[in-house]
Amino acid sequence: MRIAPGLHAEVLIMVEREDTAIRVGSGDVPVLGTPRLLSFAEGAMVKAVQPYLEQGQTTVGTKVALDHRAPSPVGMHVEVSAELVEVDGRRLIFSVKAVDKNGTLVATGRVERVIVDRERFLARL
Repeated sequence: MRIAPGLHAEVLIMVEREDTAIRVGSGDVPVLGTPRLLSFAEGAMVKAVQPYLEQGQTTVGTKVALDHRAPSPVGMHVEVSAELVEVDGRRLIFSVKAVDKNGTLVATGRVERVIVDRERFLARL
């Protein structure tokens, strides 16, 4: 199979204290911090496409639009999913969604990642 729209993956997380806005420095409330939510979404994106990349390739994030719509307290289970919705050469566009165990829509978004050659990418540092 090749990288094409429709690839998807999910990650199921339980919000821990280290995931809170207080701990990650993005706020002062004990709920899932937006940076951690984005990190979980990126993990789902990587999981969706990694098996289909050629040897030596990886993806890197380049653009993010994330609407964090509802708080998730410590202990809440949240499913974060990503679906590849568009492929334009090396550019990959994902739709992301997070829903808690009560069915509350926690977040939606659109994220762009680009396929790169790992060695060439790191050589530019």
